[in-house]
Amino acid sequence: MRLANLPVYTVSQVNGYVKGLMDGDELLTGLLVRGEISNYKRYPSGHHYFSLKDEEGALRCVMFRGEAARLRFRPENGMRVVAFGRVSVYPRDGAYQLYCQELMQDGRGALDEAFERLRRRLEAEGLFDEANKQPLPEYPGKIALVTSPAGAAVRDMLRILGVRWPLAEVLVAPVRVQGAEAAEEIAAAIHRLNNRADIDLIITGRGGGSMEDLWAFNEEAVARAIAVSNIPVISAVGHEPDVTIADYAADLRAATPSNGAELAVPDQAEERERLAQLNRRLARALRVQLDRARLELKRLKSSRALQNGKAPIQDRRLAVDALRRRMGLALGHDAEKARQRLDAQRGRLPLALKHRTAEQRGRLGRLSAGLDALSPLKVLGRGYAIARRGEDVVSSIAQAEPGDKLKVLVSDGTLSCVIEGKEERTWR
Repeated sequence: MRLANLPVYTVSQVNGYVKGLMDGDELLTGLLVRGEISNYKRYPSGHHYFSLKDEEGALRCVMFRGEAARLRFRPENGMRVVAFGRVSVYPRDGAYQLYCQELMQDGRGALDEAFERLRRRLEAEGLFDEANKQPLPEYPGKIALVTSPAGAAVRDMLRILGVRWPLAEVLVAPVRVQGAEAAEEIAAAIHRLNNRADIDLIITGRGGGSMEDLWAFNEEAVARAIAVSNIPVISAVGHEPDVTIADYAADLRAATPSNGAELAVPDQAEERERLAQLNRRLARALRVQLDRARLELKRLKSSRALQNGKAPIQDRRLAVDALRRRMGLALGHDAEKARQRLDAQRGRLPLALKHRTAEQRGRLGRLSAGLDALSPLKVLGRGYAIARRGEDVVSSIAQAEPGDKLKVLVSDGTLSCVIEGKEERTWR
């Protein structure tokens, strides 16, 4: 076949021809496709762009604003879905894609399930506990960036750190942030930095991408390196909706690498303004203090003490004289009162003593009569006797036996007796 005999077509003609073929294929005009969402983006226009992928391939998809408004869930990377639509060519790019009209959830994707399994396991170990989080240094002197040295993320962080806080020294620890060996490199870099004494803060992360692109920051090795770091770590991975295992383990999560740089250091403009405010407040306080000192000096200059050196002594003398007069009047008044009370007491004292003596004599008589009535001698005088056996008083026949010697006390003396017998009382 000679090329000279072949017709020449434009790119648009070829794309249009392929589009016509695909649009005329009944299978491609309405089909269901199952896959896992990847590279999901929603634009301000309301259109949704993403890819559906499986183990062996990927298919570009678009869902326009009208169809997207009917969604009953929020699509996310890693979510397994079933999409209905038509496959056609976008002539401008010459790429075919699925024009999605409906989107239905079909369970969780493999990466999403792996993410959840690891998150739950590390959370159960306490790796994400708030009690283990370290506070960030207020004014870090040296910051280490664990990221790719060639990405846009490192340039953004360096620019923001330089603008906000140029006093901080920045060290870039270059690592791969995507691929099979990226996680081990990131973890090793964090461990190495912890062996240095001059690093105050670590920021690790990368720019946005699909869930697969960010997967290095979902690896267990990275999470454990961050969790055991003695240096505070900021995780700054992807865009704001992206959440990684590193975010849970870090001392602080930043929405983006740029946000991580903003959170890491103070703003020098704000600090200057704060210092200026403090300077103004200090100046005002000094002026107030100086004004008070001037007023005090003026008052002292006009005082009598400085006008007349003897004035304080004269004032003291006048005060002492006035005090003496007041004390004299008070003492005289109190002395007169005391004399009156003493005279009254002297008049009442004889009567009180006489009354008290009579009361005591009456009481003594009553006590004497009582003692006399209870005297054993009075009892003996009425014909009773007291029997004693040695030092013990015998009050029962059980206390003595026939032949025992007793002393019997009567009103006028003592009888020595020997017991001949005993019998119990039969009278009442």
